[in-house]
Amino acid sequence: MLSCDQSGQKHMAFVADISSSENVEKLMSQIQSCFSRPPCISVNSAGITRDEFLLRLTEEAFDTVLKVNLKGTFLITQAVARALVASGTSQGSIINLGSIVGKVGNLGQINYAASKAGVEALTKTAAKELARYGIRCNSVLPGFINTPMTQKVPQKVLDKVAGMIPLGRLGDPSDVADVCAFLASDDSSYITGASIEVTGGLYL
Repeated sequence: MLSCDQSGQKHMAFVADISSSENVEKLMSQIQSCFSRPPCISVNSAGITRDEFLLRLTEEAFDTVLKVNLKGTFLITQAVARALVASGTSQGSIINLGSIVGKVGNLGQINYAASKAGVEALTKTAAKELARYGIRCNSVLPGFINTPMTQKVPQKVLDKVAGMIPLGRLGDPSDVADVCAFLASDDSSYITGASIEVTGGLYL
């Protein structure tokens, strides 16, 4: 996790296993100790895959993906929200990375799809609960983005997918980052509970 102060001048990187509540509590303590305040912006982007077709998927692979993608998002969201409420801060923005796969499914990704569908539902519910404290919660649903995760996909499959995208290309990480920056800013102060697709128009 990367944290910075309000001026953006001071940055610190922290390593943590976000699937462990003990580690998340330790992480929050480190951040508050370093910056003397809780984080008012949280972008939960940790995610893993263990792809396999349903008939061959192991229970361990299913649990591992949900533990990081869904439970980890829950623990960070809860920890940040608790810290903000306890501090009396009247505003905050929590941005959780889901996936378009959580809406439409994808072959060989039943665990990943389930985890990302859960992230979207978790975010909408958190938005309803936390609005009274001035904390906004939104999710970003990337499509096929040029990352190490998609580099594992055969090129012929990626070419076929690109042909299905109205904008004609896979996304870049900056496409997702720009949406997250918008949701973190005051320009989105009246947006909460939203799920913003960053897919180039795929699945319209």
